[in-house]
Amino acid sequence: TMALMDNLTSVIRRVLHRTYYPILQQAIGFGSAFEGWSPNREEVVYRVLLPLTPPPGHVFYVEHDTNQQSSSRNFCILVNLECSCPRDQPGANFLCFLHHPDVVRQITRQPNLLDTLCTGSYLDVKKTVRWFCALVRASWRRLPQSRSWHYELLPSKRSCNLRLTNSQESFQVKVLFGVRRHGSDIFISSRYQGADTPRIMWPETYAVAETKFLKHIASQAPQDSSHLKCLQLLTSALERKNTFIHAIKTIIMHLLNTLPASQWHRRYFLLQLSDALEQLRLSLEAKHLDHFIVGNQRLPAEIRLPPDMQRARPLNLFHGLVEDPDAHSQAMQAYLHL
Repeated sequence: TMALMDNLTSVIRRVLHRTYYPILQQAIGFGSAFEGWSPNREEVVYRVLLPLTPPPGHVFYVEHDTNQQSSSRNFCILVNLECSCPRDQPGANFLCFLHHPDVVRQITRQPNLLDTLCTGSYLDVKKTVRWFCALVRASWRRLPQSRSWHYELLPSKRSCNLRLTNSQESFQVKVLFGVRRHGSDIFISSRYQGADTPRIMWPETYAVAETKFLKHIASQAPQDSSHLKCLQLLTSALERKNTFIHAIKTIIMHLLNTLPASQWHRRYFLLQLSDALEQLRLSLEAKHLDHFIVGNQRLPAEIRLPPDMQRARPLNLFHGLVEDPDAHSQAMQAYLHL
């Protein structure tokens, strides 16, 4: 999957040379398929994040949405034109997008980013997805993987979903787009957050930091550690209840960050299952489960957080259960079934 993404981004970068579209950085694999605990399903889904940086003459400003009612953190990406004139002579450079946008268009025959992938002055998720999917269609035959695999673009408004098949197997690659926050392991991304998510809204994602944490644990845990087997067994039993799956992953990560690595030896497997289920029960009854990344002061030093997150109060992942008795009742029933 990562070889495919490296080849794809390399080809697309050459196609976009001398244009004013977002610059594609190296893709980052995240999620269960890369962490080693994919729930047992017929087709594995490999999730990757493709970081975007602004093209020449443009700058991204990440704006926090302060009008939201939920416990999640959402952002918008304001796209501004950047001055490239000498400091003492504003407007002197005729190739400056800010002062002479029409001249730049005429000379380069290229529109600026505001003309193409934005709604108003904000980067539009759906336009960005359509743009990238069109590039995939145009570039596929140039990839070495095209000789062995057939690709299909699956419908999606906030990600580029590829299904790859050959005569023996198939798998999916789900490409999300993101902007890194302050050089950290936290991104704002195009991830789906409900049908009403505005097209200029980019929810914050912690998935890259979580994958990095589990890689850190893998470097310290016993060789026969069963923490991933524990996570896989519990999530496979949940039958695609994605919110619950993330809650169990969060509980396992909290336990991994609390218990000594030696206690994750496979001979303690039943005890690990029991601990995880007990923590889930207590959290459901209290309608409270602390987010693993936001507000966590005990993360390994190599996981980089933006300054505002280092000072943030922990988010409650079960915030929605507090004011919705029916959702809480359904969650308890799902727990009893598990």
